[in-house]
Amino acid sequence: MDAKVEFDHAADWYARTAVAPRRWPSLTFELDVDVCVIGGGLAGLTTALEVARRGWSVAVLEARRIAWNASGRNLGFVRPGFAQDIEKIVERCGIDHAKILWAQSEDGVEYIRNLVRDTGMPGVEMGQGWLDVSKVDNGDELVRTVSLLGQEFGVEAEGWPTERVRATLKSDHYFHAIHYPRAFHIHPLNYAMGLAAAAEAAGVRIFEDSPAISIDADGVRKRIATPSARLRANHIVLAGNTHLGRLNPALADTILPMTTFAAVTQPLGGRIQAAISYAGGVSDSHSANNHYRIIGGDRLLWSGDSTTWESNPRGHVQSLRRSILQVYPQLGDVEIESVWSGTSGFSVHRMPQIGEVSPGLWIASAFGGHGLNTTAMAGGLLARAIVEKDDSWRLFLPYDLVWAGGAFGRAIRQGMSVWSHRSEAIAASAARRREKLRTQERLREEAAAALTQLEEPEVVAGPAAVVTEDPAPVMPVTVTPLPEVVFEVPETAVSVSGESASPKPKAGKPARQTRKPKNDL
Repeated sequence: MDAKVEFDHAADWYARTAVAPRRWPSLTFELDVDVCVIGGGLAGLTTALEVARRGWSVAVLEARRIAWNASGRNLGFVRPGFAQDIEKIVERCGIDHAKILWAQSEDGVEYIRNLVRDTGMPGVEMGQGWLDVSKVDNGDELVRTVSLLGQEFGVEAEGWPTERVRATLKSDHYFHAIHYPRAFHIHPLNYAMGLAAAAEAAGVRIFEDSPAISIDADGVRKRIATPSARLRANHIVLAGNTHLGRLNPALADTILPMTTFAAVTQPLGGRIQAAISYAGGVSDSHSANNHYRIIGGDRLLWSGDSTTWESNPRGHVQSLRRSILQVYPQLGDVEIESVWSGTSGFSVHRMPQIGEVSPGLWIASAFGGHGLNTTAMAGGLLARAIVEKDDSWRLFLPYDLVWAGGAFGRAIRQGMSVWSHRSEAIAASAARRREKLRTQERLREEAAAALTQLEEPEVVAGPAAVVTEDPAPVMPVTVTPLPEVVFEVPETAVSVSGESASPKPKAGKPARQTRKPKNDL
């Protein structure tokens, strides 16, 4: 099959390396199910799979293709946590509540690991590790974060000093890092295809090219209309993320769409290993810039740039290329072979939107910035809530549905994104300047110390203390025990005890000026 047509991904790397291309039919007949999931991305597919595993009937309606947007186009980083910083989660929810939320996020990581292993998903190829790298010299902040994660949350995380980071990522743009050894990365499109296949095997009915154009969520039996058919269900799960649109404008207005861009380089040969000796994923920002990993042995998959409005990915090729060379100038001439974009949704508080909006109407959305583990987490939470009446989803009640401001909110967010990127760049540049100044000062001090040591007179102890200075020879001087006599030498004086003492000027005569060595450093 033609992967480019099959996945509608504009000939990107993931589409060309997809292992099991699939097409599903459109819904053209009336259908009754227990649960209707609207949206064929990772959150919708996971919810459908977990509901079906519990014995309920499920249908998935996808407007285009399965995983056609962010679910199949992200970098594939599977790591614990959320898009929001853990310190801010603690500040908002308290330490005990934050621990439970973090545990939920780790459950999402393990869910993906186990599902890939248990189903033998083809082409997923889990690579180990994730480095969260700092572009500023904030060692104290890193220590606090590692201590919080390790001591309070029991997270397996390591603080890496600058020397270790730069031995692994050969770039003077980087300082400290936090290493998560249990994080991993996957081929997201192959994972989505494997997830859909697992859902179908569990009894889920999947329909592509079947957009939900209206819903009636009142009453026990809810109605969903598509262009060619109608569907009835007891529960509706809205997993359309940024594409809810006219289906539910109130919910759509709580999400800020952010489009990011990814590029794959042409083969770099041995240059890539000379620059990056780490097989895991790397992030040097908590915003859009930069996230990357090695793929295909000697290619670089690099993600950066962001905008609240979609634009042509080809217009970002040079920007992505400059970002790569700014961090790794030793790579030299880097050519971009493939580039694409993906739009994900963010809430105002940067936490997922998970829960029951009205009786029988559920939402799973706003997974931007941390989507793989949180979509897996959300699918399990909603399946347990719908089938088993479990209320663990209420853990996310502190994060309400907040209006994102519509078009005005997008403009504000775009301005904030630009400002954040520039501020980050300024802070990183200042950190490198401070490091350069510290290095220069250290070199000056070392040079001065070395010069002083070369010109320091040699003191020979013994029955007769002999003071010599090279190159000019000095006649030996014998010192009697009493009284204590101090002899002048060109630079220093030596007492009987061998300790240095400053020469005292004779009465009536000006003090002798000692010539100090010149230091041009």
